[in-house]
Amino acid sequence: MTAEELYEKLKKLQEPKGYFFNKDKELVLELLDGLLANKERYGYMCCPCRLSANDRDADKDIFCPCVYREPDVKEFGSCYCNLYVSREWNEGKIKDDYVPERRGQ
Repeated sequence: MTAEELYEKLKKLQEPKGYFFNKDKELVLELLDGLLANKERYGYMCCPCRLSANDRDADKDIFCPCVYREPDVKEFGSCYCNLYVSREWNEGKIKDDYVPERRGQ
């Protein structure tokens, strides 16, 4: 699967849930390439913005979409990686602030 194919597949699955890809498609495709590389490396698509333990159980919280996406998008309009965002974030109605790391807190 290519990053572009993954983009189309995930877009159809996530947009109805209110999660949109960042309008910067180049960034999105880079992140999706990272997810695909992690799937090849570890056997699962864990967050490309975090360090994997290379242990499925230890990494369950960072399988993309990670468990932190919902609270991050709710609070900041974007997930930690800036892969998934709200419609308002993409439209510039929400300030593009740094999203702090929630993992391990």
